[in-house]
Amino acid sequence: MGFMNKFKDFVHKELGLHSGGRKVFAHYMVGLTLGQSPEQWKHDVVTAKEVGIDGFALNIGPSDPWTREQLDMAYQVTGEVGDFVLFISFDMAVGEWPVSQVIDLINRYKSSKAQMLVDGDPFVSTFEGPSWADNWNTVREETGGIFLVPDWSSIGPYGVGEKLDLIDGAFSWDAWPKAGCKRITTNEDKIYQECLRGKKYMMPVSPCFYTKLPQWNKNWYCSSESLWYDRWQQILEIKPDYVQIITWNDYGESSYICDTARAQIVPGAENYTLGYHHSALRAMLPYFIAAYKAGSPDVDLPGEETAVAWYRTTPVRAGPDGETQWGQGGCESAARGARDVISIVTLTTGAQQLTVHIGQRAWCFQTNPNSRASYFEVPFDTCTVGPVRVALGPKFVDGPSIVNECCHGEVIFNHVAIKV
Repeated sequence: MGFMNKFKDFVHKELGLHSGGRKVFAHYMVGLTLGQSPEQWKHDVVTAKEVGIDGFALNIGPSDPWTREQLDMAYQVTGEVGDFVLFISFDMAVGEWPVSQVIDLINRYKSSKAQMLVDGDPFVSTFEGPSWADNWNTVREETGGIFLVPDWSSIGPYGVGEKLDLIDGAFSWDAWPKAGCKRITTNEDKIYQECLRGKKYMMPVSPCFYTKLPQWNKNWYCSSESLWYDRWQQILEIKPDYVQIITWNDYGESSYICDTARAQIVPGAENYTLGYHHSALRAMLPYFIAAYKAGSPDVDLPGEETAVAWYRTTPVRAGPDGETQWGQGGCESAARGARDVISIVTLTTGAQQLTVHIGQRAWCFQTNPNSRASYFEVPFDTCTVGPVRVALGPKFVDGPSIVNECCHGEVIFNHVAIKV
C-alpha cells in the first residue's frame, strides 16, 4: 500500500468513515420527502441505527426540485448523529441523467462526514441504467474516483458480468419470488457471485411486495408469507459483501420497515398502507444483522427474546381480488398465490412456548432450543377469523383482528406486523 493510500486509510479511520467489513443498508426513497424536516431525517437515521442498519442508499431522480435541499439536510443530520453512512442511488428508470449532474452530486457530498467510502472513494449505486454504463468512466475521472455498485438487474447477472471493467461490484433487485412462485431461492444470488469474479456483491432483502397504483400501471403481489425470514436465512448462507434492505420507506410497494410517515405515502396507496404498520419487522434485525456480520447464526441475542408476526387481515376469499396479479408480469390472480397464514419468527435463547390465538382458537408451539431463530405459520380462512393474540412465554401482544369484510371492497394484500 502506497503512502497516499495509507494516509487516506488513517484519515478515514480517524473520521469514523472506514468502510471495512460487511454492511447493511436500507433503500430510502428521497422522492417522497418534499418538505421533509430535519427532525424526520433524524428520526429515520436514529431508528435505523438502533437496529443495526449501517446506512441509507438514497434513491433520487434527476428532476425532483427538492432533491438537493433534502440531500443537504440528510447529509448534515446524519453527520451530526454519527456512526451512520449515506450514499446516492441514482434512479436511472425515471428519466435522463446528464453526466454533469451526476458528477456534481457526487462531488458535492463525497467529503461529507456521512458519506459511505470504500478505500477513500465515495460509494455510488443505481436503480437500473445499464444503457448509461459507458458514462461512468467519465464520472470517475471528474470526481477523482468512485466505488460503483449499480443495480442493473434488467440485464441479469450474465449481462453484468460483461461490464466488469466499469464497476466495482453489483447489486441485485431480485428480492421477491417471481410470478407463480411461493418461495424465493438463492439461485440468482449465486450466479451474481460467479459472474462478478470476486468483485463485491450486494444482496437484496425485502419483507413484502404489494402495489396497486393504476396511474402507473402497477397492480401485483409477490408471495411474502415467509419472505422476511427466508431471505435472512439465505443471507447467512450466501454471506454477501453487502446487504440492502428494499426498502425503508417505499409505501407504494408495501416494502417499508420504517415508522409510518403519513406525508411520504404516495397518492393512491393510502388504502393499503395507513393502519398497516411494518415497524415491528425491525425487531428481527439486531440478531440477523449481528449473525450476518459474524458469519454465523450462533451469536448472542442482542436484546430480549421476542416474537414477530405478520399477516393479512382478511382471507383471500373474503372479497374480490382487485384484479391484482400474482407477481410482476403474472397471469394468475394474487388470491391464488397468497396463503392465509399468520407468519411468526421467534428469537430465543432456548425452548419457549409460543401461543397464537385467532378468535376462539389457539395453537401452541415450542421454539427450537438449538437455534436462536424459529419460524411458524398458523392458518386461517373465512371460518377462522377474530381477534389475534401472539404470546411468547408470559408476554403477549394483541394485533388487528382478521375479518371477513373488506373495508375498501376488495382484498388488500399488504401485511400488518406486530411484536411481542
